Amino acid sequence: MKKSTYKIAITGAGGMLGKELVLLASPGVTMIPLTRQELDITDAQQCMSVFQQLQPDAIIHCAAYTAVDQAEADEAEAYRINAEGTRNVAEAARQAGAKLIYISTDYVFDGTASTPYSAYSSTHPRSVYGKSKLAGERAVQATLPQHFIVRTSWVFGKHGNNFVTTMLKLAEKRDVLKVVNDQIGSPTYTHDLARFLVELARSEAYGVYQATNEGNCSWYVFAKAIFELCPDAPKVELLPCTTEEFPRPAPRPAYSVLDGHELAERGFQPLRPWREALQHYFTEG
Repeated sequence: MKKSTYKIAITGAGGMLGKELVLLASPGVTMIPLTRQELDITDAQQCMSVFQQLQPDAIIHCAAYTAVDQAEADEAEAYRINAEGTRNVAEAARQAGAKLIYISTDYVFDGTASTPYSAYSSTHPRSVYGKSKLAGERAVQATLPQHFIVRTSWVFGKHGNNFVTTMLKLAEKRDVLKVVNDQIGSPTYTHDLARFLVELARSEAYGVYQATNEGNCSWYVFAKAIFELCPDAPKVELLPCTTEEFPRPAPRPAYSVLDGHELAERGFQPLRPWREALQHYFTEG
């Protein structure tokens, strides 16, 4: 007897990407939101119990420790959530017979390249956050064969704080904003990423993916686009600056453009150009 609906459980359903997934209307798919209140991923027994009860077809694992700078001083907690918590989710997925999509990051690379990183480039994270997320990748790979690892970067969307909201808020308080111009990456719109993830979850094309909107830019160029495309953006002067002028506890990759050619190779539609996605964010999102 054919199942009437495909069940996808979303960990971290209260976060920016998690909320986007939960609100995504996809025919024949039922989303099961699991916020931190419903599922503590660091509790192995609870993970096992919840997924045995739900019996999802797939799990999209968005829950993570994402405070990049704070992680430098809070290493144990970053690993507890991103590595051990992910291992718990992966083991529970295996026991429940569910596929697992693990959301990873460009921070697994050191940022010293000058051409886009492929899905098979050597990883060499420099930050605690990046190291803990890579440990999560390895936990997934070691635990169940039916897995997808999806690395993404510079995520923005309607359902949480991100670079776009930060820039617009700062512009309300200041006349001049300095923005880093020597870090290069690819902005990624949660609206587009979520659609790809659901399509991926319904496939059996297991492996490592890199999914960002097409094209790349610096944070300064991204900021310029925000103020150009936002219809009611405050007037502000943008000035480019270097990473050295804006020191942070965690090292940032200077270049973290991800090569996502495997999407098209495996029959998936690449995500549209990032400026187009940003335009959608302001006009239709």
